[in-house]
This record gives sequence, C-alpha cells and structure tokens, in this order.
Amino acid sequence: MISPYAAYAFDSLFARLTHKSPIGLSRLKALCGVEEQDQHCPLFVTWNTITDDAEDKSLRGCIGNFGNLELESGIKEYALIAALEDTRFEPIVPEELPSLECDVTLLKHFEKADNPLDWELGKHGVRISFSSSHQQFSATFLPDVAVEQGWDKNETLDHLVRKAGSRGDWRNLDIILTRYQGIKTSITYGEYVTLRGQLGLK
Repeated sequence: MISPYAAYAFDSLFARLTHKSPIGLSRLKALCGVEEQDQHCPLFVTWNTITDDAEDKSLRGCIGNFGNLELESGIKEYALIAALEDTRFEPIVPEELPSLECDVTLLKHFEKADNPLDWELGKHGVRISFSSSHQQFSATFLPDVAVEQGWDKNETLDHLVRKAGSRGDWRNLDIILTRYQGIKTSITYGEYVTLRGQLGLK
C-alpha cells in the first residue's frame, strides 16, 4: 500500500517544480485508505535517484528535524528543504522528477543509550553528541543507513563522528548517544503518477 505521507512529500516537490496545484494530505489519506494517526512527531525526508531497474539508488537529499512537528506542514517543509536546500547537492530540477524516489521517516521511541554501542543495527537510528576542542558536535543516521552501507556498529560510529565534523576516534570521545526507531515509507515517481491518475489529475 502506498503511504500518503511519502506521496504528500513527493506532491509537495512536484507542485513546486511544475507550478501545479498540490493535492493535499487529507485527500491522499482518503485515497490510500489511511485513518488519522499521530499528527505530531519528528521526521526526515529523503530523496534518492534510482535507475530504471530500481536496483541502484543514490542519495539526492536528506534533511529533517527532531522537533515535534505537525505532520502536514512538517512533511511539506522538509520535502522542499531536502530537495532544494541540502547544501551537499545542487537543487533538484523538474527534469529529474521521473528518476526520483521519496522516503519519509517518522521518528519514534527516543531513548538515551547506556553506552555508544547500546543499540541494534537495522532497528535503531542513532544520534550522537559530544564536545571536542571546546566545540560541540552532533550527527545522526536513520535506522536503515548502517545496514544499507554494510557497516557494523563501530564503523557506523566512525562515520557519525566524521559526519559531525570531527576527526577524533569515537572511542576517545565522551559520546552521548540517543537511539530511536523510525517508520519509513517510500514512493517512486511512477507510483506518484498513478495516484494522480486515480484522482483524475495529469
């Protein structure tokens, strides 16, 4: 079943780039047969470029917020920020739409870990914070990142420290780690176009 949240994120970018009217989350929920759920939670939106056979994909943008966001406004805001303002990439342009996949990850069950290894690969996302040389650092990976990259816990922490902007060894840092779980839903451009067709839209 297609998620209305991923569809709404894709629709937000589609409407911005094509200057068409947005569909709206409530309409997509009705189409997908999804009842109202928790309307506030932290979330991340990820854009990937996929090949024709959908076996290979590469990151095109990913930004989110750990605040307790209202879902409709939060998904729209971060769908656009991840697509257009992720400084690691050029802004997405209309010609790229057919090659895109959009993921929305709703974050739940935040827990402070007893130590930096107190989490499960594939189950938990991890967020670290630490200080070094009188500077504060922080970074996060969503639950699927380590598994997709083939990292173990030690490698994940190494990459997190680098992502945070530090070159120290995580074992020598006073890391505070928060683990969390995510509900991830995805949609491709083709699936999004099919939804538009079901609503009589082109």
